[in-house]
Amino acid sequence: MAQIIETIDVDVPVTVAYNQWTQFETFPQFLDEVEAVTQTDDTHTHWVVDIAGATREFDAEITEQHPDERVAWNSSGGEADHAGVVTFHTLSDTTTRVTVQLDWEPQDAVEKIGDLIGVGSRAVKKDLQNFKEFLEVAGSESGAWRGDVPR
Repeated sequence: MAQIIETIDVDVPVTVAYNQWTQFETFPQFLDEVEAVTQTDDTHTHWVVDIAGATREFDAEITEQHPDERVAWNSSGGEADHAGVVTFHTLSDTTTRVTVQLDWEPQDAVEKIGDLIGVGSRAVKKDLQNFKEFLEVAGSESGAWRGDVPR
């Protein structure tokens, strides 16, 4: 299993960063490979992604979620086998550190080679930069889900 860990500091309060991250259906606006996310209930989403020209679909389940702290998930079907967690850390009243840890299983030779040369890590780093720019330009979140999903 491959692992990616990337971090970025965003110039918004922790609540704003967390609230925006809970708006999964907005992900195509800042995650380059994501074509669509449909939230089917509080803990389930359906994803359509395009990775290097290959369209993949999968479902994901939120396995743990605590406001202003973390969102963890597992894929629960489809072609993409992965799990991850996004954590939010208050650096100051106006700055938040966002850390993504993604564990995934490369499916074919292309993905295995991509993992070896760091393609996935660069993609996550770019997506975090896009998230930062999206949120800092907007200045506020587009919505929020403040529910708690215990482990």
